[in-house]
Amino acid sequence: MLMLTDCSSCRTPLQLPSGASSVRCTVCRAVTPVALAPAPAPSPDNGLLSFGQTPSVSGRKRAVICGVSYKGTKFELNGSINDANCMKYLLVNTFKFPESSILMLTEEETDPKQIPTKQNIRTAMQWLVQGCQSGDSLVFYYSGHGSQQRDPTGDEVDGYDETLCPMDFKTKGMIIDDEINATIVKPIPHGVKLHAIIDACHSGTMLDLSFLCRMDRNGRYKWEDHNPPMGHFKGTNGGEVICFSGCDDHQSSADTTCLSKVTSTGAMTYAFIEAIEMGHAKTYGDILTSMRTTIRKIESGGAHSSLLGMLFTRGRHGGGWKQEPQLTASEPFDVFTKRFSL
Repeated sequence: MLMLTDCSSCRTPLQLPSGASSVRCTVCRAVTPVALAPAPAPSPDNGLLSFGQTPSVSGRKRAVICGVSYKGTKFELNGSINDANCMKYLLVNTFKFPESSILMLTEEETDPKQIPTKQNIRTAMQWLVQGCQSGDSLVFYYSGHGSQQRDPTGDEVDGYDETLCPMDFKTKGMIIDDEINATIVKPIPHGVKLHAIIDACHSGTMLDLSFLCRMDRNGRYKWEDHNPPMGHFKGTNGGEVICFSGCDDHQSSADTTCLSKVTSTGAMTYAFIEAIEMGHAKTYGDILTSMRTTIRKIESGGAHSSLLGMLFTRGRHGGGWKQEPQLTASEPFDVFTKRFSL
């Protein structure tokens, strides 16, 4: 079982070596003492989520899907839960993920462990990577508010940490990109593939991956090195992590009624699903190009019949919006030859 403790200084979750009396944080380098205790007897409520137990064979598929609507607050979003349901449908019906291996976190769930609180999202991320092995395919999807805060550790190129906002972020705080990276990026071993799909404001580098694909409107691109200037390691344990996000770090993401004239979804989520369903997902470059084309048509009110007049003119973070989907990765690759698969 994966055992973690929060860093005593920066609160990043740290994996505990077996029998260790202390552990050093890879982010701020602080040493956190560990209180050793006898192993508890197994029980259904002990440890990580027991939901969605997966087979022990190689080649498993597992996903965490978070849709946070902030219902009843001034931060309420119309499309996030719909996003989550659409993504589950896509994973099950197009990519053959077993329903039993998909953990849903929305305010509509009846199990208290599946409400998208800060602690439950943290636990779900731990569950996602627990025991992963070569051949596994993992997906982390999030639709909700995203934000930024000043980086206190000096490991961000732009000086800001990106953050996810759980439903209780006003009282419990946000989940910063350093923690996301430490929890679901660093543990990924050789042969395991993790895709993250983040439909939120300020989400361009939400996983703190080492490389960002800068692509112009003609399809010319280059990988921008985002390795931390202070030298903190943000890579994997040999595996591959690729992230599609709704917008650049300084941009907002919007809600849209494109999938239904009466139901909202995130514009990025719609564009991602449309790229796949329209056959524009042969390569990662194809998906990114298709998503950006769709978003530009929405923004301009162009001649995409199902999109005309259907976009909410507010970002998920409030106010006007402009967004350009982004692609980041743990290692650079040729985006127009690498085949996309989940």
